[in-house]
Amino acid sequence: MPTCVFLAALLAAAPAAAEPAGSEVAAIFKKACLECHGASEAKGGLRLHDAASFSKVDAVELLRRVRLPRSDKEAMPKRGPLLATAQIAQLEAWIHAGAPWPKTEATRHWAYVPPQRPTLPKANARGAVDAFIDAELHRAGLRAATAASPAEQLRRLSLVAIGLPPSLAEVQAFEEAHARNPEAAVQQAVQRLLASPQFGVRWARPWLDAARYADSHGYQRDDLRQIWAFRDWVVDALNANLPFDQFTIEQLAGDLLPQPTLSQQIATGFHRCTPTNVEAGTEPEESRIHQVMDRVNTTAAVWLGSTLECAQCHDHKYDAFTQRDYYQLLAFFNNTPAEAQRSNPKAPGSIQYQGVMLPIPAKHPLIHREALTLQLQQTDAQIAALPAVPKNRTERLQLAEARKRRRDLQAQLKQGPAAASTEVMRELPQPRASSIFKRGDYTQPTLGVSAGLPAVFAAAAPQPPNRLGLARWLVSADNPLTARVIVNRWWAEVFGEGLVRTVEDFGIKGEAPSHPPLLDWLATEFMQSGWDMKHLLALMLQSQAFLRSSSMQDAKAREKDPANRLLWHGPRFRMDAEMIRDHALSLAGLMDLSQGGESIRPPQPEGLWNKVGGQQYNYQPSPPGERHRRGLYVVLKRGSPHPSFTLFDGSARNTCVLRRSRSNTPLQALALLNDPVFVEATQAFGQALAAQAQSLTRSQALTLAFRQALARHPDAGEIGLLHQLWDQRAKQQGEASAWLAVATALLNLDETLNIGG
Repeated sequence: MPTCVFLAALLAAAPAAAEPAGSEVAAIFKKACLECHGASEAKGGLRLHDAASFSKVDAVELLRRVRLPRSDKEAMPKRGPLLATAQIAQLEAWIHAGAPWPKTEATRHWAYVPPQRPTLPKANARGAVDAFIDAELHRAGLRAATAASPAEQLRRLSLVAIGLPPSLAEVQAFEEAHARNPEAAVQQAVQRLLASPQFGVRWARPWLDAARYADSHGYQRDDLRQIWAFRDWVVDALNANLPFDQFTIEQLAGDLLPQPTLSQQIATGFHRCTPTNVEAGTEPEESRIHQVMDRVNTTAAVWLGSTLECAQCHDHKYDAFTQRDYYQLLAFFNNTPAEAQRSNPKAPGSIQYQGVMLPIPAKHPLIHREALTLQLQQTDAQIAALPAVPKNRTERLQLAEARKRRRDLQAQLKQGPAAASTEVMRELPQPRASSIFKRGDYTQPTLGVSAGLPAVFAAAAPQPPNRLGLARWLVSADNPLTARVIVNRWWAEVFGEGLVRTVEDFGIKGEAPSHPPLLDWLATEFMQSGWDMKHLLALMLQSQAFLRSSSMQDAKAREKDPANRLLWHGPRFRMDAEMIRDHALSLAGLMDLSQGGESIRPPQPEGLWNKVGGQQYNYQPSPPGERHRRGLYVVLKRGSPHPSFTLFDGSARNTCVLRRSRSNTPLQALALLNDPVFVEATQAFGQALAAQAQSLTRSQALTLAFRQALARHPDAGEIGLLHQLWDQRAKQQGEASAWLAVATALLNLDETLNIGG
């Protein structure tokens, strides 16, 4: 049927309908059509990105095709699922109304509309967070789960806030306080945890994932680098609750501040974490451009929640970013020195690293003398706990290692710390010229560009037109994205998933927020609080939604919201790789909480660091005591990250990582049973259980062991199983082995490895 006849028939047959919102149709186009029919591509001559490129005839033909079955070669869309019946009905009603194109503001993606502080819903809740969540539950006809037990609440709070389990004494004190005044007990616990020095260690981990922090350059040669001072800066900044706007500015442009301090210069290690290619045959300028592009992509991902990479070569297929926008952002980062050059221009293989290094004075606070003192005290305690006259080879080795460790620490304290250095950013005296590269090829520059923002933000170029100006704009009220993006990532760390589940993508292909008003309220609260991170986290941690039981017993709620997007029950998700290790060491009493300084080397299989080319390294595990520092301080070699961390989805940090996956494999169970660190932890925990059991009944001892591992009281079935395990092993191998079996079981429970039970 000719299009004109089809159009006439449609208009004659279609019933009258209320004029639909053009923004709803625009949303359909964005989600299903713009990949093939957008600004950068127009298959079949059809463009659906703006009114000027679209006709009513196009609309009718489009409607005909979306009604076709998948088997028809003309069916649309070609990719992804076919449109739902309701979506097709919206298109039909829109065409019948004359295909009015929506106003510009109505077509803007929600993430680019500046957040406005919403009015709190009238809900019976103690805080704003719960008010919004309870309103959605009421609207869905769902009931919230009851509160978790006080012990479970404190365990959840402690793991999320500082990444370590609470001691049994802390649990008992919390239970007593909770019985008197639950709200006050939670508030006091949250404030205590947020003030802990371990807070910065726990919350530095996701930020270092985003910063792609590592102790080596990456690529094939993968030589080690000196940048641990940046990691320590992040820990210290988080513990000091440095306002997030300043936290941002110092990392992106601390060197450009007036008379920058040593700390502010160290902060610029954020963008020196980018991998550096010094392999033989590398073209230095190509390597430099790749680094600059990595900085653009990382900045967009971390602060804008935007996937900007494809705009290196062409206009973004979905989001409102052009190739010109990309290279205007690149111009902000294009003015730092090259980090790799040929020592001999005539020898292609003579590539050498030459990044800007900043000396750190020996007396700078980042060189922690107190850490050495604490390690010496812990080593003295280890020696005192060992028999003065060893009875066997194991005790002789332990005593010899501890005494050697004490001598080394005493020597370090006497000599003082070593004239260390770290990688920092520096601006060139004269800016480089920047231009758009054809298809992203640096050898094909086209139109010149100057530093500027993407047009979608409708803002003038920041002043000054350098990294400092860009950083200030990122944390200004003119940017609609940063506050939303950051609070959403923190929400994901607290609840296991973000309000926007695609934490790395706030674009058209990302998911919409589950609670849009709550997200905007948190974003505006964040800015109005002076970008106070701990204030925002306290609101989340003290919420009833966070403290609910993770039980899914409500069949109606489970059927209606199986993914818990409405937060009807408390969060439950597996710890990350570093936390699993820290948790085991903490329960075993082996944890070394000293902070700062060079990375540690836990035991790992031999030969993992062997490589072709570049510097060769003989991996020697750190001595006992030091090797039990927190997982944040484990050396991260990009070409060979620690194997147990990799098994639990740790990142090699070759690129910016904003969301780790959570996989379940048999190898994880094998690692927990056989990795040297977990073996040491299990043995120490078993020995401690055997020692405390001597003054208790077996039932009391098993209950105490269970509470040390999980905080809560065991039920009758759980304590019965532990009795059976103990009896079976004791008959076969004796009481010491029985307590080791109990320790192994408790440290490997699914509940033990999860936040939220």
